[in-house]
Amino acid sequence: MLLVYTPKITSRLTYVFKHFFTRILSIEIQFTTKVDKFVAHNGLKITYAKQPLGTEFFIQSKDLLYQQGVNDIEVKVSAWEETKCFFKVSDKSAVPYDVFAASFYLLSRYEEYLPHVKDKFNRFPAEESLAYKYEFLEKPVIDIWAYKVRELLKIRFTEFQFIAKKFEFISTIDIDCAYNYKHKGIIRNIGGFSKELFSLQFRNFWNRFMVLVNLRQDPFDNFDWLLKMQKRHHLKTIFFFLVSEYTTYDKNISVGNSKFQSLIKSIADYAPVGLHPSYFTMKNATKLKKEKIRLENIINTEITKSRQHYLRIGLPETYQNLVDLEVDEDYSMGYAKQIGFRASTCTPFYFYDMEYEIQTPLKLIPFAVMDVTLKDYLQYSNKKSLHKILELAKEVKKVNGTFVILNHNETFNELGRFKGWKLIYEKVIKAIHKMEKV
Repeated sequence: MLLVYTPKITSRLTYVFKHFFTRILSIEIQFTTKVDKFVAHNGLKITYAKQPLGTEFFIQSKDLLYQQGVNDIEVKVSAWEETKCFFKVSDKSAVPYDVFAASFYLLSRYEEYLPHVKDKFNRFPAEESLAYKYEFLEKPVIDIWAYKVRELLKIRFTEFQFIAKKFEFISTIDIDCAYNYKHKGIIRNIGGFSKELFSLQFRNFWNRFMVLVNLRQDPFDNFDWLLKMQKRHHLKTIFFFLVSEYTTYDKNISVGNSKFQSLIKSIADYAPVGLHPSYFTMKNATKLKKEKIRLENIINTEITKSRQHYLRIGLPETYQNLVDLEVDEDYSMGYAKQIGFRASTCTPFYFYDMEYEIQTPLKLIPFAVMDVTLKDYLQYSNKKSLHKILELAKEVKKVNGTFVILNHNETFNELGRFKGWKLIYEKVIKAIHKMEKV
């Protein structure tokens, strides 16, 4: 057990210390404001304050964890050996930065509350982030800082037994559109035939026809194959279904379609199923609740997992609404246009509500890479995409974090820009399984 002396115990302080020590380093932690209790403790202990009490393990504090609300804070990022950090402190400190304040800044998504330019989908873009600007987006720096502190503690407290948590790999699949041609109704298919004919897309016209007369499998229907991969490789896989009404941005099969409902039920028999809240649920609690109930009625099970369509997160409203609906886990913490770690950690953490200054029960599971990011936004080749995925996986493995990838069922259609993605998926799974054994 680690005892932390601090002159004041705040919600921010306990939140970030528990992520840093308990969730990343697997060290139980307690706090005290009493000097005599701290001095009497013979085990692992540190002081987090403006000044040390004596010669103990001391990390100097900035003001951020003792404040409330959002302020315009000056942040200067600089090199710290092989990594980067900010909130520099004096030489009295065992580490040259207030890693706890810096971690809170990143975990709470403090910068997303500050004025910024949103993208065309009203999202906080990666390019506005500190991690992108200072080129540490592809590094889980909070976890790296935690391991650096752990090494210093090991030198100081030689008798303490440090336990490393296990590296974990999770594959997540978004079902924005379950089928490309099937079960879309006469009007949508007539429209599709007409568009393909007049734009001279004869191959697509022929593919649509062959699927609709049951002579060819729908190119988006890769569910049996995905479940086979899950079973063969003992892979943790989570499927997120979009069950919204049809809109410009939400184009899945009608939720009233019996074939679509049967698909959802069959997937739920073999893997966890989560909600893929539609485009307009970002700040619409009523619509979010309606979609959650709709999916629960289909599978007759409470929905506890979620990922926002288009990754549209509006802080704090989106997460507050999920908390109110008793969703346990959200998988939206990542960027659409860039790969890497949006919150600078590869360890699941809890949403800290800056409006109410509390840690909520909503666990955020950050993902590191998405198929569409690699192929559409970054326009990487298959070879480079595979290299980048495994590069990120290695970064997570170094700190025994949780490596989460995001794909779509349609990605595995073996047509067009995603030709060969099935092979990449298998190569990623096999390579990561080798990492797990090391």
